[in-house]
Amino acid sequence: MKNKFFIIVFLLGVWQSTIFAQTGGEEKVSKKEEYKPMDPLAPSRAAFYTTVVPGLGQIYNKKYWKLPLVYAGIGVPVYFWADNQRNYDRYRNEYKKRLQGIRDEDDSTFGRLDDQRLLDGQNFYRRNRDLSVVVTLGFYILSIVDANVDAHLMQFNVNDRLTIKPAFEFNSIDNTPQQYQYAVNIQYRF
Repeated sequence: MKNKFFIIVFLLGVWQSTIFAQTGGEEKVSKKEEYKPMDPLAPSRAAFYTTVVPGLGQIYNKKYWKLPLVYAGIGVPVYFWADNQRNYDRYRNEYKKRLQGIRDEDDSTFGRLDDQRLLDGQNFYRRNRDLSVVVTLGFYILSIVDANVDAHLMQFNVNDRLTIKPAFEFNSIDNTPQQYQYAVNIQYRF
């Protein structure tokens, strides 16, 4: 129990020290903060750019680190679509040859398969091909939504007037050193 207490106190202390390290401690917030006018069309513009060219909305939002994720999320399912389409065509062409009465027993891939196995292979690769299309569309739509939401959040005003700080207070009623009360202070200054 004591180990858990010390771990929690240590983690909260590190978290609190990083909060104070970011603010500089001695700097005073100027009463007149920088005013950036909100662009109401920025989210729709970012979504439009991503719709036209995937990843362009992330570039517009200056979130360059998301580009590999967007292209991997769209490119990997496209690769699997092409691979499944190729295998589907191979099984379909072999089945068509069998219907015409052409059967090659020496073929290393299809020589030992019967007609039902060829149909099962076609169904398997067709199902995976279609699933790849759905996953590709899902990542494409997700990249559009990401660009839109990210453009909205870039306009969200976060300043030093809104703070969340953990607080450790000694319990003055019991006067025992192990009785700390934990709290989170949320302050908003007008």
